[in-house]
Amino acid sequence: MPDTQSQQSNQRLTDLSEILHSCSLQQAQRTMNALHPAEIASLLESLPLQQRELLWKMVDPNLGGQVLMKVGDEVRSTLLQDMETTEILAATEKLELDDLADFLQSLPNTLIQETLQGMDKQNRHRLETVLSFEEDSAGGLMALDAITVRADVTLDVVLRYLRLKGNLPRHTDRLFVVNRYDTYLGILSIRKLLTNDPDLLVANIMKADVEAIHANLPATEVARLFENHDLISAPVVDLDNKLIGRITVDDVMDVIRDEAEHTLMSRAGLNNESDLFAPVIKSSQQRAIWLGLNLMTAFLASWVISLFEVTLDQIVALAILMPIVASMGGIAGSQTLTLVIRGQALGHLGKNNTRSLLAKEVTVSLLNGCIWAVVVAAITFFWFQDLGIGLTIAAALIFNMFTSALAGVSIPILLSRFGIDPALAGSVILTTITDVIGFMAFLGLATLFLLP
Repeated sequence: MPDTQSQQSNQRLTDLSEILHSCSLQQAQRTMNALHPAEIASLLESLPLQQRELLWKMVDPNLGGQVLMKVGDEVRSTLLQDMETTEILAATEKLELDDLADFLQSLPNTLIQETLQGMDKQNRHRLETVLSFEEDSAGGLMALDAITVRADVTLDVVLRYLRLKGNLPRHTDRLFVVNRYDTYLGILSIRKLLTNDPDLLVANIMKADVEAIHANLPATEVARLFENHDLISAPVVDLDNKLIGRITVDDVMDVIRDEAEHTLMSRAGLNNESDLFAPVIKSSQQRAIWLGLNLMTAFLASWVISLFEVTLDQIVALAILMPIVASMGGIAGSQTLTLVIRGQALGHLGKNNTRSLLAKEVTVSLLNGCIWAVVVAAITFFWFQDLGIGLTIAAALIFNMFTSALAGVSIPILLSRFGIDPALAGSVILTTITDVIGFMAFLGLATLFLLP
């Protein structure tokens, strides 16, 4: 059975570690520079700081810029700290303009200015165009290598023009048709260019109904367009409908990966660009705020429990069973929360269907609540031989799961309305609500119906 990509990467890391321990630096350098820049970046991110710095010095300068583009922001900053200004500028010379734009945004302003001053006027203007857009927008994603043709020329002229260029940009599946003022008119697919009569005009076979992507469209919306329409490349236009670049599928794949990592890491209060081997102090600082927030919510839950101290003193079994109610509500709420956040990310959830989703989730939670309430009540009765406690925990469980459904739908919607990332804050708020409501419902019902 062939090794997976992860296993291959781990093997390369193991091989390099063994080479370093054998002090064969030349062999390590040969092994390193035989890899693809993305593989080198992955290996650098997998190494502790000391070994990372050593191997980074061995990377071929011609590959340095591409490697820097592939590593996470935190890792890139640690590598740039040890580089001279001349080395950084040399690395940027090998980058394409769209990659260079992304790279420059992580540099100090002085280095940005030095890089721009060292470029010719045309490339500097094109680079400034990309830098003028937000990084997570279509304009920030786009490449400036779009090939344009006019509608009033023949296919033969286009073919001769392409032969004269000698090389096409990657992922070129279509050419973009513009007028003399660079206004976008439509697309000409390479397939139609190659399979139609060379004497035909571009206007005869171009597709004028293919809408361009506006430069200010968020990157997540761009990714959704590529997914829904199976695009390989797409034109990008400005407010005046002038063609200013194109977006390709490899750029969109980066967006999708970043979004997936962001969602996963945000739930723990971490950045998806975090360095696995960041310094201890820095890592501690990043996590301290999140831990402090969770501590506050834990104290809130503890305070609620303290309100029922008399009840717990008289019925010790409540302290044993209490976590069950909070845990079941938390899990049920997390299921709903995850579903809603995914719906928001995919654009499936809006004003028109929110009530329908809420009704559905509440019904699901109540149904599951009733089923598991019977199970928990039965177990509790056989455990403590007390029907009252069994009925009390059953009622509390149903109520908390109902509450968890309401919270799971409402929290991400409200957070999005206030411009807060639901993936980052949603789980903390949800856990607090289900814990507090669960403890209060269980202990409150026990105080009302079980105490003499």
